[in-house]
Amino acid sequence: VTMEAGILPLELWRMILAYLPLPDLGRCSLVCRAWYELILSLDRTRWRQLYLGYTECRHPNWPNQPDVEPESWREAFKQHYLASKMWTKNAAILETSVCFSLFRRRRTRRTLSVGPGHEFHSLGSALAMSSLFDRILLFPGLHEEQGEIILKVPVEIVGHGKLGEVALLASIDQQCSTTRLCNLVFMPAWFSPFMFKTTSGHVQFDNCNFENGHIQVHGPGTCQVKFCTFKNTHVFLHNVPLCVLENCEFVGSENNSVTVEGHPSSENNWAYTHLLGLIRSSPGVLPTEDSDSLMSLDLESRDQAWSPRTCGIVIEGSQSPTSPATGSPKAGSQEAEVGSDGERVARTPDSSDGGLSPSGEDEDEDQLTYRLSYQVQGPRPVLGGSFLGPPLPGASIQLPSCLVLNSLHQELQKDREAMALASSVQGCLIRKCLFRDGKGGVFVCSYGRAKMEGNIFRNLTYAVRCIHNSKIIMLRNHIHHCRASGIFLRLEGGGLIAGNNIYDNAEAGVDIRKKSNPLILCNQIHHGLRSGIVVLGNGKGIIRNNQIFSNKEAGIYILYHGNPVVSRNHIFKGSAAGIAVNENGRGLITENVIRENQWGGVDIRRGGVPILRSNLICFGYSDGVVVGDEGKGLLEGNTIYANKGCGVWMMSSSLPHVTSNHISYNGLYGVAVFSQKDGSGESPGGHGAQENFGEDGDATLWETELEKDDDLLRRPITAALVESNTVNHNGASGLYVQSSEVLHVITNVIHANGDRGITVAQSSQLTRVANNSISCNHQSGVKVEAQCKVEFRGNGIYDNRGHGIITKGDSTVIENDIIGNRGSGLQLLPTSDTKVIKNRIHSFRAYGIAVQGRAKALLQENTVFQGKTNKTIFQQISNNQECIMQNNKFLVFKKKSDTWRLANPPARPHLENSLRGPSAAHSGQKVTAMATRITAHVEGGYHSKRSIFCTIL
Repeated sequence: VTMEAGILPLELWRMILAYLPLPDLGRCSLVCRAWYELILSLDRTRWRQLYLGYTECRHPNWPNQPDVEPESWREAFKQHYLASKMWTKNAAILETSVCFSLFRRRRTRRTLSVGPGHEFHSLGSALAMSSLFDRILLFPGLHEEQGEIILKVPVEIVGHGKLGEVALLASIDQQCSTTRLCNLVFMPAWFSPFMFKTTSGHVQFDNCNFENGHIQVHGPGTCQVKFCTFKNTHVFLHNVPLCVLENCEFVGSENNSVTVEGHPSSENNWAYTHLLGLIRSSPGVLPTEDSDSLMSLDLESRDQAWSPRTCGIVIEGSQSPTSPATGSPKAGSQEAEVGSDGERVARTPDSSDGGLSPSGEDEDEDQLTYRLSYQVQGPRPVLGGSFLGPPLPGASIQLPSCLVLNSLHQELQKDREAMALASSVQGCLIRKCLFRDGKGGVFVCSYGRAKMEGNIFRNLTYAVRCIHNSKIIMLRNHIHHCRASGIFLRLEGGGLIAGNNIYDNAEAGVDIRKKSNPLILCNQIHHGLRSGIVVLGNGKGIIRNNQIFSNKEAGIYILYHGNPVVSRNHIFKGSAAGIAVNENGRGLITENVIRENQWGGVDIRRGGVPILRSNLICFGYSDGVVVGDEGKGLLEGNTIYANKGCGVWMMSSSLPHVTSNHISYNGLYGVAVFSQKDGSGESPGGHGAQENFGEDGDATLWETELEKDDDLLRRPITAALVESNTVNHNGASGLYVQSSEVLHVITNVIHANGDRGITVAQSSQLTRVANNSISCNHQSGVKVEAQCKVEFRGNGIYDNRGHGIITKGDSTVIENDIIGNRGSGLQLLPTSDTKVIKNRIHSFRAYGIAVQGRAKALLQENTVFQGKTNKTIFQQISNNQECIMQNNKFLVFKKKSDTWRLANPPARPHLENSLRGPSAAHSGQKVTAMATRITAHVEGGYHSKRSIFCTIL
């Protein structure tokens, strides 16, 4: 019969062909191309009907997605049919050992029937009469064997009817090369918990149920299990070279559902090659995105250097006889009022960047211009200036392209070692299975190897345990609602954990300890009831390109000598810290985006010594970085932006090294330094005190496994160091010091902060402030409280809205440029004991140097420029015999054309030799040209001596 167009409609042909059985459909597809395409078009009708009517298989996406139709029912049927024949691939090999006369005619497979009314009454009697590759058909009923069954010849044992109608109570020991069991319900015999075991052959289970027993496969034996249900059944795989578990359900286990133990056997049976080919030809869960579409991630391109900028500051004056001390400001002017101690008490919203722009205040007056050019050097910001502007309320966070996470395919293309791991198959492959409602999922131990793809683990005590030099490969699994940690590695376990969705677990999503060293890549780890990832007990690991969010405790928690590499992750919206490093934890933490966490973005305490480099820490509800008591480490090149608390809050006794960071638009202080030696009121770092990291419920310390190797990247320091940072537009002071420890503040740019540039509230030991640029802050540049010991050397203090320096303490001010501040350049208050040597000082409206009360001072070899009138150079309220002046130079302008320049030496700070990065001069840019200042005044009401979340606790 041939089909011609127009004879019958296609719909009618499809209706006719839908009645054909499988063999006839195959013959019709061979007629011609038109018939072949017509047979293919029956996919959603006849092919679906044939597949679902086939008793040896279940829905192609069972058990995880039985409501999702496959791409092709015909292809699914074909794959299952071919897989069901795989166990007979070695038939020719086996038959060569039989008498040659058997090959003169092809022997047909017999079917032996077992059951009431059939030729055999028991499985044992049928096996006694079976030959090679015979089919034994068990009819509905309960088949119980009283003794162990030993399979000595390859056979196929199949249940007749629907699954569940045929139950087999037996203990089977396979001693032949191959066996297939299908459509059976297995239960253990009364004398042994083992339902099936083999030590060398290949066994194939299709569409079976196993209840309350054990299955054991020992290498070089292999197995293939598909569409099976395991109820409280344990699968032991010992030294297996290759085993495949696909589309299976494991439920209600009292221990582990699957145990993979021992290194894969180097000896392979006949099925190894066929299994390997079947795995590689079947569709997996690895992404197949075209490599041409990869986005290159050029980390160097976004690390653009900030170069020194030569900034022209215009200082305008007039020859009006009215001085700020006696004259009243004109109506409508934005003149600041100065309080009794010189602090600014009224702010002027004049310039958008928080800097002083005197032009326009007295436009009707004659103008005189003094142009003083000076250099401002900043660090190298992580984002190349992407976050320099003020945060907009309610605006979404737009990350630069260099910080957008890569897909798993992109990461695997970049990392050939990870790609090799993801593509490898060794030991046990578990794919598209469901593990639920039991104690354990998969346990890999003693050099075992297991690969898990596309599985679901839910409502277990734990999903996967990997110990004792074992390796796991986990790709695109869902792990949730575990009563302990989702994935647990210890005793040098490792492997690849990539593309998984790990959430709602009672303990950590991933727990790494005791020298385990996995690669954790492109996972989503979220909504855990404790931490996202925990690394402890000398655990290591590479944690890269993950999304870790909405966990109750720290997104990543490192303690007890844990030492991972944490890079390019997004850690956000956690209920505690983004990353917590505690109890001698270490780690290299680089290029992460840590945002919107309730506690500190990074919290370092109790011996934690991480390297924190080139991270974006932003929009936190507390402080950006917290370095608590006994915390150490290196903070380098981070952008700490728009956190509601401080940018960096630290204990000076912890000796942190804070260098080359960009700290801006934080709600409170840019950097707050406290010392609290007695430890009173110190709250532990996030959750360290109540954290319980024992495997079986007992807290375990890991001090005995201390690693002795030293990290060469850490620079030994003996004092807390704040170096080469840009601290700008923070709500309170740029730097707040309340410490009884030595502190060095060197080569920072402290600009346009909402309060003072630097406030030293307590400093019983020396605080050294050298080579900083302190400009355009909304109150004074620097304030030193009584009884504080501070040394200022080589700083440039420019254009602040209060005084340049106010001091009540024991201060040394040497070789600074204090220019263009709204109040006095230098305000020496009663109780102060100050040495002022070789400075250049100028104030636009107030005095260059003002000595009030009984202040003790030595003024020597300073150059003081005149402001608006000749009364704005020096002020001494009383006849103070303790104020000694020697060899000072007072410059008074005489005509409009007078111009003074800071030439010999050039304007401070002098940073060329201090910074490690490349520098190049750019002229004409003003350091104040940034963005809208923050006007909140919070310094007086700030929490006392601790981080904001410690106050909350």
